[in-house]
Amino acid sequence: MKKAKSVEEYIENNAHFEEALHILRDIINETELNESIKWNAPVYDLNGKNVVGLGAFKKHFGIWFFNGVFLKDENNLLEKAQEKTKGLRQMRFTSKEEIDKHVVLAYVKEAIENQKLGKEIKASRTTQKDINIPIELKKEININAALQGAFKTLSPSKQREYSEYINSAKKESTRLSRLEKIKPMIIQGMGLHDKYKSC
Repeated sequence: MKKAKSVEEYIENNAHFEEALHILRDIINETELNESIKWNAPVYDLNGKNVVGLGAFKKHFGIWFFNGVFLKDENNLLEKAQEKTKGLRQMRFTSKEEIDKHVVLAYVKEAIENQKLGKEIKASRTTQKDINIPIELKKEININAALQGAFKTLSPSKQREYSEYINSAKKESTRLSRLEKIKPMIIQGMGLHDKYKSC
């Protein structure tokens, strides 16, 4: 999917859910949150702190709550994006008919109040010392200057994701094929899961 320079363009790029995304956007814009594009998707913040975001995929769309773990979720509408997700929660829909404007607005307002109260998951700081870089990646970095430079500029968390991706493979052949797969992604400055975040 091409990069969106504005929220309007993001919605146009996801034409299959265009009307539904407009409904959610209008609900969020009733609040005091600021609208912007981050990570190629609409994000809404309060004084620079991310509160909610819009996301559209092939078969569903929804709202991301960056610190959704603190929401009461009385309607049982929130789900984790992944098992290891700490604070992030998603309110997921498959059609515009599923959107209850009053309920969605109540969740967004609660998220804003939580942000004002300072309820947020602090990101744990990963340092380069904590990262167990696999021998295969070390060898490749030593002979490939472009890869070495790109890997050094990645955040420690992205370096760790790549290292764990290779280390988790038991077979040597699998480790090497994974290395070949991630080399162009590292050179582009991408994280291991970045391409899935915007699809």
